[in-house]
Amino acid sequence: MANIFLMWRNTRMIVLVAVCAAIYAATLIAFKTAIPLIPGITEVRVANVFPMTFGLLFGPAGAWGLAFGNLIGDIFGGTFGPGSLAGFFGNFLLGYLPYTMWTALVPFTERSYGWNGKSWRSWTGYTLITLVSSAACAVVIGAFVDALGIVPYEVLSKLITVNNTIGGLIGIVLLIAVYDVTVNQLGLLWTDIMDVPEPVRSRTGSLGAWIVTAGALIGIAPSLVPSLPAPTVGWLGTVLIVAGSLLL
Repeated sequence: MANIFLMWRNTRMIVLVAVCAAIYAATLIAFKTAIPLIPGITEVRVANVFPMTFGLLFGPAGAWGLAFGNLIGDIFGGTFGPGSLAGFFGNFLLGYLPYTMWTALVPFTERSYGWNGKSWRSWTGYTLITLVSSAACAVVIGAFVDALGIVPYEVLSKLITVNNTIGGLIGIVLLIAVYDVTVNQLGLLWTDIMDVPEPVRSRTGSLGAWIVTAGALIGIAPSLVPSLPAPTVGWLGTVLIVAGSLLL
């Protein structure tokens, strides 16, 4: 997790934050009012094709870029409000979880940071992490917005999960299209820029990945804890997601 702070010492990573934020915000703003799902809160988000690719390629720069890009999109798209803070953190997770879980969600993920189209682990890892990060983002935003009394937790969390998942799965086409140019020709894979060594699988990282997964699953399916109200289960899921993220 230290890399999310260390990256601010690296000029190229800071530039990537700005680039990711600009692309994400511009796409969000362009389609803000195209197909609203809950007016003023969320819409069909074409920009959701970017988070997995930004996270896997640019690591912490992608995570920060998505967080700031979503905030800018809210401000200039007319949806800025109390829920924007939750949106900032939720979208940060959309970029943070892909690169941190890429080697940690054992045994389904890769042993190195790169994408390998010939490896079943890359395909399985991409799919599972898309589902987990989409749900994690939805649980965090849903719990906070419900607490503000704006939209019921069960409605918003499910809408965001479906929205994020569809965009993320379509986004694999973008990743495949730009991976070779970005990594091999431009040398912009975040681990190369920050000179990060190859990952060493640890029990702590793997535990964190599975705690996040459990939090996302419980949060998006509150019926798994029938003794608690859905919003309370959402906060339980949020606590697990944050705790697991700190271990990654």
